[in-house]
Amino acid sequence: MLRDRGSIKWVSMMLPEHVELLKEYHESLDKVKKPVLDEQNYEELNEMICAAMEENKPLQFSFYQRGKIKELTGHIHYVDALKQELRIKSLSDEKHIIQLDDIVGIK
Repeated sequence: MLRDRGSIKWVSMMLPEHVELLKEYHESLDKVKKPVLDEQNYEELNEMICAAMEENKPLQFSFYQRGKIKELTGHIHYVDALKQELRIKSLSDEKHIIQLDDIVGIK
């Protein structure tokens, strides 16, 4: 009985450099460009952050990281204006740091 191993049979005949380049190529297909926000969007985000900090409400952050848009839900712990970053405590009590420039949306 003949068993087909799919793409595994071809990997053994390729150089390791080629395999690595193929992995990088497939990863680059999933990457997106960072969205550009205007001044009005930044003002809306700022208002939402201030209101959530006053009322201690959780927010859902959408942020850009390494070519992908990721999401995080949690409470704002601290806003560092000098470093331009937000420190967020997620609902599972993990601490995260997000750069203000990387934030693309808040719900």
